[in-house]
Amino acid sequence: MSASRNGTRPAPFADDDRATRPRTVCSDSARPTAGPTQASRRRTHTCGSKGEGEAVPHGHRAPQLLMATRHLYLARHGVADAFGELTDIGRRQAGLLGERLAGVPVDAVWHSPLPRAVASAHELARHLPNVPVTEAAELVDHVPYVPSAAETPPSWAGFFDGYDDTEAASGQRLAEALVARFAKAPDTTTEGTRPDTHEVLVTHAYPIAWLMRHALDAPPSRWLGLNSANTALTVIEYRTGLPPAIVMFNDMSHLPADLRWTGFPESVRP
Repeated sequence: MSASRNGTRPAPFADDDRATRPRTVCSDSARPTAGPTQASRRRTHTCGSKGEGEAVPHGHRAPQLLMATRHLYLARHGVADAFGELTDIGRRQAGLLGERLAGVPVDAVWHSPLPRAVASAHELARHLPNVPVTEAAELVDHVPYVPSAAETPPSWAGFFDGYDDTEAASGQRLAEALVARFAKAPDTTTEGTRPDTHEVLVTHAYPIAWLMRHALDAPPSRWLGLNSANTALTVIEYRTGLPPAIVMFNDMSHLPADLRWTGFPESVRP
């Protein structure tokens, strides 16, 4: 796996508060109307969030809450060489991913500061005219959480040897910043913003694994083993008032067979 600590060290594999959806309380009530008898009645329909008493005429719909959605398209960079530079194979992979995303109304492409991610982002963006391509420091390759010995699977034994508290804390701060910036529904309170956003994040296996773990609300150590192939596509959706939804993970259908599964050890490839 080419993802590594500080971009150089190989590895064996590559909550924010959620708003509570308002409960809706609806009831029919009979209200007397003017007329000779009490038998003549007009029905009204009361519908609103719990605690509200606003009456809405029967047959009319109450205003709906805006369900804003943030679509994140996560991709690991293309194949890189031993110096962290994108190879010709990596460029082909990134270009094919760009072709796949060309039909998506992408608002922005964000990328890690490392060269292999920068080059991958610009290569795929050739298929996304007028879409801004911007660096995001939170997407840099990093270890998001250093597990305890009891949490560490046998296949990872020894990998975290030498990580001191300072290095572990730095990685955890980056992971928290990554979630705080990207793992949330779009802000619809800002003037001019759209309810739905589509953003591509070109990053590394570990940040993708961390966002997957967060979306699953899994224990911190569960990021271990959630590997991604080079330019494989993972899609997570964030909606107002709902938990994240994983649409797909590690999907390589845009790649021909000879370009799939790079980034995985030969021993675990299908």
